[in-house]
Formats: sequence, structure tokens, C-alpha cells
Amino acid sequence: MRYVIIVFIFSISFFSSTAYSQNGLDQVVFKNQPVNYEGTISADSAVVSLQKGRLVYKKVEVPNFPDGTDVKIRLSLRSEGDRWDKTGSCFVVADPKLISILDIAEGNKKFPMESGIDGAFLGVRKTNDYEPVIELVRFITPFGVGHYSKEQNSHRKPVYIPEWEKEVVWETDISHLLKVVTNHFYIGVWIDSWTKEGYRIDLSLHYSNRPDKLVHVKTLLNTVSYIEGQSLPDFFADGMLEQDFSFDTAVKNVKLYYITSGHGGHSGGDEFSKRSNRLKIDKRTVLDFIPWRDDCASFRRFNPSSGVWLKKDSASYIDFEAKKYRVKEIEERIASSDLSRSNWCPGSIVEPVIVELGDMSAGGHKLTLEIDASAAEKDKYNHWLVSAYLTYEE
Repeated sequence: MRYVIIVFIFSISFFSSTAYSQNGLDQVVFKNQPVNYEGTISADSAVVSLQKGRLVYKKVEVPNFPDGTDVKIRLSLRSEGDRWDKTGSCFVVADPKLISILDIAEGNKKFPMESGIDGAFLGVRKTNDYEPVIELVRFITPFGVGHYSKEQNSHRKPVYIPEWEKEVVWETDISHLLKVVTNHFYIGVWIDSWTKEGYRIDLSLHYSNRPDKLVHVKTLLNTVSYIEGQSLPDFFADGMLEQDFSFDTAVKNVKLYYITSGHGGHSGGDEFSKRSNRLKIDKRTVLDFIPWRDDCASFRRFNPSSGVWLKKDSASYIDFEAKKYRVKEIEERIASSDLSRSNWCPGSIVEPVIVELGDMSAGGHKLTLEIDASAAEKDKYNHWLVSAYLTYEE
């Protein structure tokens, strides 16, 4: 079997409303929705709030598109007073007939033991009657955008930024997930906020009604700790993660979508260190890479409350009187949000890596995932948030 690796970068954009073709649909899911910890609740009676406000979800009904359609998701976020960078996840319950984190959070079901690893880390793996949620967007909140985007913070603002942004807006194409975002489904947002102020979000789905290929979706695993009963996913330091999956018939054009980001450990931990991620399908390596981003400074305008310090440097500049370049010592601002990280930046989305697996046979298969992770020592909470799912044609 031949494997080809392709990485698609979903661009982040900040834009006004977009016009769509005739008979398309703009589905608003959340509008000015609070996400916080024991703070303000939603005025929308259709919204269910769990985990003391850190997770919100809603049942959505969208008409079927028999010829397919492209789909875009648009998510905007504003701080209501939380000044920190936090992990966030927008997700969909792929099959409401199976057990999900929503059933468990509401006390109606329990995690199957086989969904965990060695009797712990429950809810990570797919089982016969339980499915981890599919991530539509993994995002990282910026430092204080909105609440701290005020003139009194101008002394923190670099000269190359005209003003602090009032919100951050992400848009990405999720057309390959049409099967799980039509008809009846549940869509939610979780943010790892521990403040009563938290955030406000807007979320909408945009269906163009332009014909597009329909593909099937199979969720595999998700290590994000959305609800109580799930542990910090620090197990990669001790071993690999294995996930079995199967197809009833031979399938075509299988693609693996893999989302990964490393967190914790302070300056020397997995958040700020390059760590290899290795994935195998049926014992054959299909992806081996180091997830890393060194462009975090490009999101500076969304991070008004980021910590800032000064660093001495030598700068070359134009001396107009002497009509030549000179060099002088300066002190330059460096913000925490500028620092390179393990595949995420404050104010960015964590883009999936897409691996083309080609055609696959009927029957059982196995995904194996290894990460060169560090142990989660005391006060050093090294962990990796990863999720994976497949798309395919029959």
C-alpha cells in the first residue's frame, strides 16, 4: 500500500460577512455566548451549559444536501476578563445514538473502561458503544483580546501594530465533515478557563449549496479532557497509544486527520520543546514529524495582556543626516505570546495534518501513536492534546 503525506494549512482570516450562492444556508449556533467558570450564563434557552460553564453545547438541525455542499465554520472570541492563553475546542457529536461526553457529563452514562488506557485516562479511545467527539476546530485563546484591548494598554503595544484587535475570528473549511454537520447533531465549545469572567464567542456554519463530494467519517481518538472524570493526558511519556478500527467493506481514498499540540512543563517542557510525533497504520509509518510553530509573533495584535519584558539588541538604522546606516544598542519588547511553541500560538487555530492513506481493505486495522513526551512532574503538567479521525469513500 502506498502512503502519501499532505499537510493542508487552513488559513486564519479576519473578515466581514460572506455572500453565498442561492439556496445556501448560514446557520448561527452561538451568538454572544458566555464560556467561563461559574460566571454569567447564556440567555439562549436552547444552550446547555456543563462543567460550571466551561463547556456549552446546542442541538442543531440543518437540512440534508443530497448533492453535497462545501461547509465553512466561523468562530469569533472576545475576552470578558480572562487574560491568559487557554486551549479551546469546538466539537461535534458524530453519532448521537452512541455514548458521548455529553451523556456522561449529564450523569446519564459512564465512560466504558476500554475507552481509557490501563484503567485510566477514560474517554480517549473509540469503543463499540462510545465515540470521542470530533474536533471541528482546536483553538488557542489569545492573551486578553477584547477586554484588555484598551488605550491604557498602549504602552505594551509594539510600534508596528496600529491598534489592539477587539476580537479574534477564525474561519476554516470543514466540507469533508458534511456527513456529521447535517440533519440533527450536537455542536459544542469547550474552553479551559478557570475564571468567572471567561470569554464570549460567536459560532456559525455556512453551507453554500454548491455540489461537493460526500465522504464518510470515522472518529478514532481524542485526548482533550472536556469533562470531569477525564485525566490530564500525560501518558505518552510512558508508552504509545493504540486504536483499533475496522471497515465492513473495502474503502477508497482514506484520509487521516490528525490534530496535535504539546502543553505544560514551563520553559523546558513540551510546550516549548520540539517533540517528535510518529503515527503508524498496521505497523507501517505514515507520519513522522515535529509539530512546531515559530510564527507566534505574527499574532501579537490579538494579545494585549501578554507578559512583556525587554531584551538588549543591536539595531541597524538609517542616519538621514549622515546618509548612511549606523548600528546602536537598543532595548526591544518581547512578549510571551511571541515565543515559539509546540504547534500552537496564542490567537491561532491548531491546523490538522492530513495523511492520504489510499485504499484500505475490509476488516480490522490498527493506528499506533508515539510522542517523545516528557513526564508530568510536580507543577510541570506536560501533556499532549491529540485527536484523530478518518474520512473515506465506499
